[in-house]
Amino acid sequence: MLSLSFSLSSFSSHGFLLNSNTLPIDFSSPFSRSQQALFTHHTLEDDAKVNLVRFSSGFPSPLAKDNRGWILDPIALALRSNLLGGAVSCASLHLGSIRPGALRGNHRHHTCNETIVIWGAKTRFRLENSQVVDKGYAEVIIGADEVAVSTSPSGTAHALINMDPIRSSYFIGCQDSIVNYSSSSNDFNVWKDL
Repeated sequence: MLSLSFSLSSFSSHGFLLNSNTLPIDFSSPFSRSQQALFTHHTLEDDAKVNLVRFSSGFPSPLAKDNRGWILDPIALALRSNLLGGAVSCASLHLGSIRPGALRGNHRHHTCNETIVIWGAKTRFRLENSQVVDKGYAEVIIGADEVAVSTSPSGTAHALINMDPIRSSYFIGCQDSIVNYSSSSNDFNVWKDL
């Protein structure tokens, strides 16, 4: 089981740092992206349709440089992973958990971009994608041993569903503007099948 503790100790042009002692992260991997896909039973094409990259939560990995665990800056990680449409700063931050079988999201924001980090349990992530014929969305399953980063451009719906029967999923959402959830600039219950 993963645990995360952090302090929002400083802000930068890329958003927030999870710890005042954050060190630069080397995102190189001993495996090619196609080899990484073999280990996690997903395709890079599926991940690309949901603007997502994933990493092992174990040591060693690009996120865990020593056996203390992983640490990351969501904005910098999304940018360095060439994910488009994410938050360019972190004006609004939310950290949450999703209990087994529960859903978070299933909404779209028309006034901000969002960068999302997901970890902790087997989690289905859905992102609106008009290029997916007949569905209008793409989705992937993130493994319990993975940390995933995704971007949701302004006007793009997203949802997270915990598929694990026991563990909770966790997420961080970083938005580049303050969202007023009671305004008409958000759509809720986008997908009726969730």
